[in-house]
Amino acid sequence: MSHRQPVRISDIPKFDTIVDARSPAEFALDHIPGAINCPVLSNEERAQIGTIYKQVSPFEAKRLGAAYVSANLARHLHDTFHDRPANWKPLVYCWRGGLRSGSMVTWLRLVGWDAQQLAGGYKGFRGHVIERLESLVPRLRLQVLCGATGSAKTRVLHALAAQGAQVIDLEGYASHKGSLLGQLPGVEQPSQKHFETLLATQIGQFDLERPVFIEGESAKIGRISVPMALVEHMRQAPVIEIKASAQARLAYLLRDYAYLGADAGLLATRLGYLKELQGKEVVGRWQGWAVQGELAPLFAELMALHYDPHYERSQARNFAHWTARQSLETDDLSDLRIGELAAQIRRQAIEA
Repeated sequence: MSHRQPVRISDIPKFDTIVDARSPAEFALDHIPGAINCPVLSNEERAQIGTIYKQVSPFEAKRLGAAYVSANLARHLHDTFHDRPANWKPLVYCWRGGLRSGSMVTWLRLVGWDAQQLAGGYKGFRGHVIERLESLVPRLRLQVLCGATGSAKTRVLHALAAQGAQVIDLEGYASHKGSLLGQLPGVEQPSQKHFETLLATQIGQFDLERPVFIEGESAKIGRISVPMALVEHMRQAPVIEIKASAQARLAYLLRDYAYLGADAGLLATRLGYLKELQGKEVVGRWQGWAVQGELAPLFAELMALHYDPHYERSQARNFAHWTARQSLETDDLSDLRIGELAAQIRRQAIEA
């Protein structure tokens, strides 16, 4: 590949390493999957140079910036890149493919490595993500997995993926289980942009002729918004419902949410959000069980009084083909049975 030939998104797989030269804060917000962050300016340095650029002069900003960039590049050459072989081929990007990535590429080439700069930088990649979602989402052969809370839908999705099916795991990308109690302990949700990057990357790997299985989610998962094009496409797709018995669902919820017992105060606080819907007396009883670690009666009543009545109403309203759904009944949600349900769903999708 000639140095003068611009490197496009489609060329990314040809490189050994993708290097993001932006600040740690920019990288944390979103980045190209698989990239490593080697900032040429720290968060503080970037903010300081921006201020000098506006308040003093562009020349002073560039002079100080050059000093910071040189020091940071020296550190990366000493530490991050010290063991890279002579034939190492990195692809470097910054915000727009400008000075930050250009400076790094210049020094890497001086060493002798075949370093290249991504045309358009992260901004170009972000445009690619949006375009991919807009163009590919309507073409997906979606099969929507539904079921009342505790039906192990996410675990069935994982089993489908393990069996070779194409799966979109929205809750996995969002780092959230999608319900009132769905926030994972000690796990931050990604930014909206990074969620969309993960989704677009997954969709881009699909064979559009084969079915794609997805859980029937609402338009928001925690604070993450599911792209409206995907929400609308889901609502028009065929539906497969897992109809698990209340006993099986309760047993599954007690396994799947066992970690909630470790922070009774947080659980009681979240239950407090339901006071307007359920009344102070009911929620007070639930909060008492939460503090005492009595999750079995708590989940049983949450299912009966909160989740199940809402489920019936929302499914019929949200899915155009709800009345024509396929239903799989089970009174067992063990790992073995979840694998069998996944295999049955795959067979039905292939036959259809």
